[in-house]
Amino acid sequence: MKRFTADLAIGVALNGRSEGYLSRLKKRRKVWLNVHLWLGLLLGFFLAVFGITGSILVFYEEIDNVINANLRIVQASAQGESTYRSLAEIQSVAISALPLQAKLTFVDYPSDTTASFKFGFTVPGAVANEKDEWQVHVNPYTGQLLGKHLIKKAEDMFPCAFIPFVFRLHFALLAGETGGIIVGIMGVILLFSVLTGLIVWWPLTGNWKRALSIKRGASVERLNHDAHQTSGFYTFPILLVVLLSGVYMNLPDQFMVLVKQLSPGTQGFMDSPQSSPSAGKQPLTLEQAFTIVQKAYPEGRVDWLSPPAASTDVYRISISEVPNLSRFWSERQVVVDQYNGKVLQVSDPGTRATFGQTFVEWQWPLHSGRAFGWTGRILVFISGLACPVLFVTGVIRWLQKRRAKLFKRALQV
Repeated sequence: MKRFTADLAIGVALNGRSEGYLSRLKKRRKVWLNVHLWLGLLLGFFLAVFGITGSILVFYEEIDNVINANLRIVQASAQGESTYRSLAEIQSVAISALPLQAKLTFVDYPSDTTASFKFGFTVPGAVANEKDEWQVHVNPYTGQLLGKHLIKKAEDMFPCAFIPFVFRLHFALLAGETGGIIVGIMGVILLFSVLTGLIVWWPLTGNWKRALSIKRGASVERLNHDAHQTSGFYTFPILLVVLLSGVYMNLPDQFMVLVKQLSPGTQGFMDSPQSSPSAGKQPLTLEQAFTIVQKAYPEGRVDWLSPPAASTDVYRISISEVPNLSRFWSERQVVVDQYNGKVLQVSDPGTRATFGQTFVEWQWPLHSGRAFGWTGRILVFISGLACPVLFVTGVIRWLQKRRAKLFKRALQV
């Protein structure tokens, strides 16, 4: 690792050094070039897939609103209403759209005055221990059922809906829990690939202009080389952050082991408080938990609600656009005991007890680009599109060098 970091910084002090020293550096960089090459050939295609799907998911809400406009878009003014119906009434309408065995998994609160409520449900499917996944949409002003659509059947490998398909391709290559682990391991290797790319890019002779630009009117080979080099350099910081946060989301337990070593006292998602069941005490309804949070934290816009899945689980409610929280990420998450309604935890960005806690809680907003609003989303979107460019230009560069070597050997025969 020391040699790795030394190679990364060595070009800074290169000017004025001997030709022999430069020759040794070039030989060492050739080793890193080979490492970078084979990592790219082995995982470059998957990086392209992750990049394209990630770019789509940056704007998944907007895309979903277009695809399912009849379910997602409502007109408040046309209804002559200005306030929402009660959450209990809206939830009741959503539940009535599916069989009695349906289990609520999440609620997406309307993102603006023209959006519907979106409820996620699972329903026992034809395959044992597997469930169908449904979404139900309700008009918040009238309580009217707008419709339901099947996301994935239990027996099917692929989701039926576009955005869920893209999400599972991005997160797990459509291979479920095992796929998620594999993608996490790929993320670790791709992190190393990105770092070796920076070493290979570093201009040993100090020619920074050539390293930072694309030469006009150059040959096809040079244009391809410059496109690969510059797209990799300018997206390097974003790709590094996105890959690291992706590793956290796919391998949270392993990631947290390292974070806790570096920052003792840090808590992960699985370390959050749990509800305290009491004999004869019934759980709170979703609306009751929602009301508790609204009274305690009235500022901001409710984003989503997650009901408890088991007897010791908790209600989780996310509130976005909270004033005076952070200029970069203003989401507050509130955890509520499902029996006594006690607020067990409040997570605000930048207010955690340890550096590790803050670091962990920033991983999702950084991964999605939402930490910096539209600027962050556009940067992540562009970096995602750079991934297939890196793969294609890298393969072309390898083929060009391979043909050149074969031609040279043919001349020597």
